[in-house]
Amino acid sequence: MTTSFLSRLIVAAAALLLTGAEAQLHAQTVVVMVNGEPITNYDIEQRSKLTALTTHKTPPRQEVIEDLINEKLKIKEAKRFGVDPTASDIDGAYAQMSSRMRITPDQLTKTLENQGIRAETLKARIKGEMVWGSLVRGRFKESLQVGEKDVAAAVQVNADDKDKPQTESFEYLMRPIVLIVPRGAAPAAMEVRRKEAEALRTRVQSCDEANALFKSMQNAAIREPVTKTSADLPAPLRDLLDKTPIGHLTAPEVTKQGVEMVALCGRKPTTIDTPKKREIREKMFTEKFEKKSKAYLEEVRKAAMIEYR
Repeated sequence: MTTSFLSRLIVAAAALLLTGAEAQLHAQTVVVMVNGEPITNYDIEQRSKLTALTTHKTPPRQEVIEDLINEKLKIKEAKRFGVDPTASDIDGAYAQMSSRMRITPDQLTKTLENQGIRAETLKARIKGEMVWGSLVRGRFKESLQVGEKDVAAAVQVNADDKDKPQTESFEYLMRPIVLIVPRGAAPAAMEVRRKEAEALRTRVQSCDEANALFKSMQNAAIREPVTKTSADLPAPLRDLLDKTPIGHLTAPEVTKQGVEMVALCGRKPTTIDTPKKREIREKMFTEKFEKKSKAYLEEVRKAAMIEYR
């Protein structure tokens, strides 16, 4: 190996090291100081990737910076009032998110990594949303309450003929039933149990019969009675229960546990709540919450030290 070749190799290696160092320096360059806490280029890049992944749109850089500033302010303000979740609390929320996506936390982490996003980036956003929601609801609980008279008035204003069924509500007494199929069983085994469930539907004419039948069956279970109102249930299940005669079973549904049905033991009108009332109540609460949250955040920003570099 000649001296000139060695020289060129050393120069090239030095250039690569310098390029890597410059890239790392750029990533760690502080863009904003928020009450003494830095927001770096790396933070901005990470949040931009996360936002693009969830919205399928590339957000403007300044919008991302403002979101990160707000997040730091929310977390600090919440901590000032004792709202400071532990790492295990955040991990729990992260696990719940992955569960709603029907994947494990490790799979969610892997999905993020494939997009160049660290799990901590998502966890930071989860923490910001978690603490701020708790803080606003805790500090302004009284002013966020929605009066039942206001809800009732709003229901009347928004009601028309097609909404009339939604203004009615029922209380359902149910007993969940499952024909157990072991995990990993062949599809044929699940199909056998589904056909068995269909046959049993024609036999059961009352909840007493359902209780006696399924308690005596092997690999089957009937749960304790559950009472729910129309407002507690999703629309498809409400419709299903409304079409099911009292004492009979709903159509079988294949789940992770096996084949599940519901024995409808009772259905009676109730004035406790209705789907329409709950929808309007939640909408009114959300409007109040967003208005209070925005005003509160503006106050916090005015008192903060925000230095752009």
